[in-house]
Parts: sequence; structure tokens; C-alpha cells
Amino acid sequence: MSMVIDASACSAYVLTMRVEFHSVFPLRRARVHEVCGAGAIAFASMAVRGHVLWIREAWLSETLTPQGLLPLVDPAQLLLARPKDQVDALAVAEEALKDGALPNVVLDVTRPLDLREGRRLQLAAKAGRTTGLCIIPDGMGSNAAETRWRATPVFDQEWEDSTLMRWEIIKNKSGTLGVWHVRWNQQTSRLDVVSPVGERPDFTGASG
Repeated sequence: MSMVIDASACSAYVLTMRVEFHSVFPLRRARVHEVCGAGAIAFASMAVRGHVLWIREAWLSETLTPQGLLPLVDPAQLLLARPKDQVDALAVAEEALKDGALPNVVLDVTRPLDLREGRRLQLAAKAGRTTGLCIIPDGMGSNAAETRWRATPVFDQEWEDSTLMRWEIIKNKSGTLGVWHVRWNQQTSRLDVVSPVGERPDFTGASG
């Protein structure tokens, strides 16, 4: 049995998908969110706009550098912290979230956060009106997280240095879940939502 898809219905679907995406991204301020997956660092780089404190434990073998995050993050707006372990990392994150001097705090998480730790981060983000984002291994999410995303790079044979990714929101306290294909527009420093078939850009973009 064949199926004919009305093109106008497809357009309506793309529009609905775009509205839903803008309801969850940019990430809600004064909350702490989570991201996992192979594209988690790229997600974090695209999600933070403005000054950011990026906290990554010193013992981790992969070194994060401002140059390595170009062109997604302005090195002049990036402050790196290298605490010795997650206990110190959580303390730094909590203080930074609560202080509010920097609008964004990114924390690389190496072990599961218990509910108490997650709630402390949420309270700190609320107090400082700061956006927090925890980069977590798969399956290591906190029940206190406002949203949880999975970011996966997508092979694109038409673009040699493609930033095409599949973003899936897998937890949302507001109830909206969804999957989107996105691409970073380097010329406009904005995020384009694209069609998974044909990869046509959503020209409205989404600023982080």
C-alpha cells in the first residue's frame, strides 16, 4: 500500500517543530539543565551565549581549551576552572551559579549527582538567575534537572566541516519532548533548525 504525503502538511509539521524548539531553546534561565551524548560539548558551546565559567576536573585526560571551542565560543568570554575532583567542582559550580556574575556555568559531571546535590545546584541557579548546564555520561542524569538533552553528531556528505547534529530532549519538567536536527550558522552565530530530510535551514534561527 502506497502513501501520499501532502506537502502542505509537511510544511505545517516543520512549523510546529520550530515552535516547539523555541519553547525549550535557548535553555531556560535560573535553572540547571543536562546534556549527554557524543555531541555534548558542542551542545554546551552552542547553548551558552555570553560569558561562561566552564568547570572540568583536572584529572580528566582530554584537555579543554578556548581555541578548541572556536568558532562556537568567544575565548575572551570563557573562563576555565580545573578543580581536583567532583566535590570541589560542585562547590565551585554552586558558588558561581549563586553569585550570578557570569550568566552561564557549565559543569562536566564524572559521577551521578544525588538528589541533594542536584537540588543545591538548582537553588543556586535560581538565586543567581544563572543558566547551568551539566555535561553527563549517558544514564547519569539527576532527578533535579530542568531538562535533559542527548546530542549526537550527524554525518553530512555535503559539508566537510559540518556542525549538523541531532538534538533530542529526553526529559523536561515542563512536559515538552522532541527531536530536532540543527546546524550552527557560523556567519550569523545562530543555530538553524533544519529538516532531517533535505536539511533545509529554518531561517528564523535560534540564538543561544
